[in-house]
Amino acid sequence: MLSILAQNCQCGGIRGELRFNQQLFSTPFPFDHFANSLYNANMKKWNITSQDPGEFTLVADARSTHTDYVNDHIWEIRYRHVEPPALTIQTTYGLRALSFRIFPRFLEGETVVVDPANFDIPLVIHNFGPNFVFLSYSPLPGIMVEAYYWVPDSHVMGGRMIITNNKLQGRELRFELAAILSPDENGHRMVPHEIEKINVLTGKAHNLHPVLFITGGAEEGTGPYPSLASSLELAAGMSREFTWAVAALEDEVDSFQLARATAKRAWDGEMARAELLAESQIIIQTGDPDWDTAFALSQKTALGLLVSPTAQLPHASFVVNRLPHQGFSSQGTGQDYQLNWSGQTPLQTDYLSGLIAVTTPEFAQGLLMNFFAFQRECGFVPKKIGLAGQKSDLLAMPVLGNMAWRIYQITQSEDFLREVFPRLRAFVQGWLSPEQDNDQDGIPEWTRGRQSGFEEHPDSISNPNWALSPDVSMMEEPALCALLVNELKILIRMAGILKNKAALPELEAMKAKMEKAIHESWDEETAIYYRWDKYTHFSPAGEVLATGTGPGIILAPTQFEHPVRLLIQIEADNLSHSNFNIFIHGSETTDKHWVEQISSAQFSWHMSTGKALSLRVYSSLEYVDVYKVEGDVKVTVHVADFRAEDISAFLPLWSGTSSPKNAKKLIEETLTNPKRFWRPYGLLAALASEHPTVHMPWNAMVGRGLLAYGDQDTAAKLVSKLMNAIIKNLKESGSFYTCYDAETGQGLQERNTVDGLAPLELFLETLGVRILSPRKFAFEGKNPFPWPVTIKYRGVTIVRRKRRTTITFPDGQTVAITTPKPRVVSLTSMSVS
Repeated sequence: MLSILAQNCQCGGIRGELRFNQQLFSTPFPFDHFANSLYNANMKKWNITSQDPGEFTLVADARSTHTDYVNDHIWEIRYRHVEPPALTIQTTYGLRALSFRIFPRFLEGETVVVDPANFDIPLVIHNFGPNFVFLSYSPLPGIMVEAYYWVPDSHVMGGRMIITNNKLQGRELRFELAAILSPDENGHRMVPHEIEKINVLTGKAHNLHPVLFITGGAEEGTGPYPSLASSLELAAGMSREFTWAVAALEDEVDSFQLARATAKRAWDGEMARAELLAESQIIIQTGDPDWDTAFALSQKTALGLLVSPTAQLPHASFVVNRLPHQGFSSQGTGQDYQLNWSGQTPLQTDYLSGLIAVTTPEFAQGLLMNFFAFQRECGFVPKKIGLAGQKSDLLAMPVLGNMAWRIYQITQSEDFLREVFPRLRAFVQGWLSPEQDNDQDGIPEWTRGRQSGFEEHPDSISNPNWALSPDVSMMEEPALCALLVNELKILIRMAGILKNKAALPELEAMKAKMEKAIHESWDEETAIYYRWDKYTHFSPAGEVLATGTGPGIILAPTQFEHPVRLLIQIEADNLSHSNFNIFIHGSETTDKHWVEQISSAQFSWHMSTGKALSLRVYSSLEYVDVYKVEGDVKVTVHVADFRAEDISAFLPLWSGTSSPKNAKKLIEETLTNPKRFWRPYGLLAALASEHPTVHMPWNAMVGRGLLAYGDQDTAAKLVSKLMNAIIKNLKESGSFYTCYDAETGQGLQERNTVDGLAPLELFLETLGVRILSPRKFAFEGKNPFPWPVTIKYRGVTIVRRKRRTTITFPDGQTVAITTPKPRVVSLTSMSVS
């Protein structure tokens, strides 16, 4: 079925600084009725108010300029929770200043308006991208303001304002642009200054000299804050335009020249380019405008995390979050950056890739290739890589193949597959090296809990039960096996495409071994997969055997049904550097008595708690001898716990390894059980955690696991829970967060990290839609959400109803799908397959 899609749009431009608006009939007049309004450009129209979700950090966009990793000025628009109350754009220049705020003031007669709460027509945001925001408001009755904020590169920020008199009589008012700099002890506040006979404001923050420049012959403001001002005489329907910029370089004159050059750039063209990039996003229109905004803001934030290549990384990379207090390296190299700017993990990279791969596949591909830039001949790829050359000595979490397959599905480039296949194969083989598979049984182990990318792994010190958990080097787990199964499945698909039959036997054998281990870890009674002791292959529950004080003997006579590994926990101040020994007396299945010595060097410490794991396993225990400790210390003897339950146990769903029977039981009795993992705002990270948290990347993986077993409805419910948490925080604090409280939805840890963005890829897949390219789309199943969903991407419009999907291409051709069976629609051949 073919049809013609007619689209009508009203376009307008702005030229000069003084214009007359002939479409003037009433006051107040709807904003988008102004024919010469910036808002009537060919752009997506948003109407985001102060009551809606909002996050408007502005940064240099790596897609259109070269960002400066060690000197990156990051701005943030705030219109609530700011002092003084004002429509403020602010930064700290990477903590080189306590704060630097710029905001407008409007004066008419005795009336002064600064606080957005006092605007005659409240602020509305109409368009945005990583580096710009376009908004409007009416500070005074009949006075309409259109404001455009733009960050063209890492060292300058500018704005454009159009002030229109919408009354039927002339108006006299005064506009001031105030700038409040709170410097460190070596700087000074903004003050009026004249450079080349032009009035500007200048200041000093550490090594920077910010200069604020405004067009139109501004004069020094008379208000309580340092400002540049202009007096306006506006006849009925007349507009006045200003452009302004603030640059901060190490030389004041250089700052002035950059600010002036920015203010005098061809703003129509610059805005058109920025808006064109914004239009390349996937526009989602659901039955809930808050969802639409959250998906758009997530894409904006994700793209804003991208940072240009450096001498140490060949391709653009990203930082975990990008906030005004970040972006300055005092060493000038980036080596002194804190965690979120010193590199990213494979899991974070995979999650970001899911947000940007469709719209910018070249950047997603570069993120993957950065990892391979550090690959060794043995296949080792570091767990974490950074723009200053930072790298981890741990092997990367096995999700690189997942990233590669996503990119291939979008680009369909066999050249890309030929390049990455041998690298991925060597990487997976590296997981079976003696360093990762100590017992060489074909099932590897994590070296450290943090290697898993799971913050609440039992071996992680952030887990409150860390002191009761066995060392990861002694355990094997279904999550790691599932990750590798997924990588191996992808390698097998790649080998098929590349006709590399020789690689298949090894890959199939490795996959079968991992799958067998996963199946054997299933516990029918509790309906979950458990970690297991890599030598005994049992999964004993943790148990306290004895508690006492040392030095001395702690009696703990116990017989065990299956051999167990013992964990010794010590609680004492100032003992972590002492030289002491623990002697365990017991026997294994042979009934031969032995004594195992655990030295102080074998203990891991966190604050005043230390733990050590026995290297031997025991079928019976007699007593524990605590030797050479100073003073009384509390000693507890445990059976090491291999039955900690957390979200990673659902990865066999994600990899498609669970049997249909086990998958059904896992979903019904464990995953969707409100007493276990199914909480108001998503899937709980770990049952034993003191703080019930939800982690978006892990929830997204599990959600895709639900889809792998055909459970669209449960996946849709999970997406709804996650979106509720995100929207709650965007409304309350204007931020995404690293993770969210599973019970209250409250954002936790750091603001605007990649880990906390909306799960766009999961939403689309739950909807049954995959965008393979701007001209090719895949559909499967039904729309499980309670309303129709419209997706707009590069001129294509998809309307997904409960049982019917309509795809309209840019040339007007339309295709309808009414079956839940998998279908691929391609504009190139206008075929449905």
